[in-house]
Amino acid sequence: MRLSGRAPDEMRAITIETGFTRHAEGSCLIGFGDTRVLCTASIEERTPPWLRGKGEGWVTAEYSMLPRATHTRGQREAAKGRQSGRTQEIQRLIGRSLRAVVDLKKLGERQITLDCDVIQADGGTRTAAISGAWIALRIAVDGLIKSGALTEDPIEAQVAAVSCGICRGTPVLDLDYDEDSTADADANFVLISGGKIAEAQATAEGACYDEEGLLRLLRLARIGCDRIFAAQLDAVKK
Repeated sequence: MRLSGRAPDEMRAITIETGFTRHAEGSCLIGFGDTRVLCTASIEERTPPWLRGKGEGWVTAEYSMLPRATHTRGQREAAKGRQSGRTQEIQRLIGRSLRAVVDLKKLGERQITLDCDVIQADGGTRTAAISGAWIALRIAVDGLIKSGALTEDPIEAQVAAVSCGICRGTPVLDLDYDEDSTADADANFVLISGGKIAEAQATAEGACYDEEGLLRLLRLARIGCDRIFAAQLDAVKK
């Protein structure tokens, strides 16, 4: 039995509230259990300098964790004058994951920035950020289509992410903080609707795993992402 009482293949409760902020072109507050991430999409009618005149757009992301998102207050990275390596790695992951399902030429010469701000952390913040960022992006692009600014939908599929791990010898889905901090191995999978894999990060923390162990984690991730895909569609239809 897991510490949370969940079955090995059981996700935490997924909660999604769209339109959470007034000014962003797309927004949602997504929750995986006690983890809460605010995701907003901002559209700019310009591209980075290195893309100007190339007839395509760009999708990028920024990630941050509020000072009291965790058990103790963390110092704001702005106060330190630099982002941590972890923050940079996660926001690059989010950007790559979203670009994996966007036709940048159909997007046109504009940039969409996904801001993912963790307001409460209990494990899986990067996976919740990716899953919520897709919802914010979908809402923002739907607005462009409705206004006539886009004639073709540049979003080709859904993208979602979930964590898995091996805890006390058992592969489990959607780790909370207690499991993540003690897992023998943990992994983050970014999956695309239709069966493709955008990214897989799997690390042995306390004990190495074999090929079957990795495949069992992937199978769990597919179960979890299928549930997230359904929740995403329900959210954007509201």
